[in-house]
Amino acid sequence: MAGGLVALFDDVALLARAAAASIDDVGAAAAKAGVKAAGVVVDDTAVTPQYVQGIAAEREIPIVRRIAMGSLRNKLLIILPAILLLSEFLPWLLTPILMLGGAFLCYEGTEKVWHRLRGHSAAHGDAEGQPPDENTLVRGAVRTDLILSAEIMVISLNEVASEGFWSRLAILAVVGVAITVLVYGVVALIVKMDDAGLRLSRSDRKGVAGFGRGLVKGMPKLLTGLTVVGTAAMLWVGGHILLVGSDELGLHAVYGAVHHLEEAAHEATGALGGVVGWLVNTFASALVGLVVGAVVVAVVTLLFHRRKERAAHGAAAH
Repeated sequence: MAGGLVALFDDVALLARAAAASIDDVGAAAAKAGVKAAGVVVDDTAVTPQYVQGIAAEREIPIVRRIAMGSLRNKLLIILPAILLLSEFLPWLLTPILMLGGAFLCYEGTEKVWHRLRGHSAAHGDAEGQPPDENTLVRGAVRTDLILSAEIMVISLNEVASEGFWSRLAILAVVGVAITVLVYGVVALIVKMDDAGLRLSRSDRKGVAGFGRGLVKGMPKLLTGLTVVGTAAMLWVGGHILLVGSDELGLHAVYGAVHHLEEAAHEATGALGGVVGWLVNTFASALVGLVVGAVVVAVVTLLFHRRKERAAHGAAAH
């Protein structure tokens, strides 16, 4: 009996060690996959703060929390099951679906540029200065997050494609949760920096108070800068998705031209070649995103005007 109990304990210990090793493997693979998606994480972090511009300070964190929960739902309940099933049964569909998402990002980024060029306010409130509708803001942010999250998850999936189904599921779930916490934790810190600065500005210590005033004065410029970065990120990521996707589908011309320019810039600039090459690729991707986005904006605008004209004709007929 005692011998059997000792054997049972040995088996339990062996299983525990195997489970611990498995957890370590999942953690390492998740870290590796998350690093590969770091570029899109930066884009996601830059895009989100623009959604809380123009709202009351006490509503900023609740809105960020709602967007974060929507992002988690996107990753774990929509994207993760979809890409796992597609990767198992219809892997060739992943690229076209991702390209549709890239085209949507290009559309959103170009639309923001167009509104800015036409002199429309970047604020989310209406012309009478009314506060923006929170539900509309959250829906817009979660919709944009869906595309960025899909890019993050697909990049991560590519890094663990050789793993078994359940390992992929665990790794991608860890990546999804970790990146969401990271992105929206940073976003929450960014949007509350002005409040922290206000508290510091009331300090009796001159240095601390001066730093606090600097934070308060700098936050509007930081948020405006993040809005610009976020718009550029939409064009960059969307254009890059389209470039890579078109190459994978056998349309090599545009991707090949961009890759050739990147290599030429890399070779011509010596020690700075890596950075300059990346900048060339980024600029070219954003340019592709702007061109594709302009086409989509034109088509959507034309369809919208036609719908309005038909509605007006229908109303006149009645």
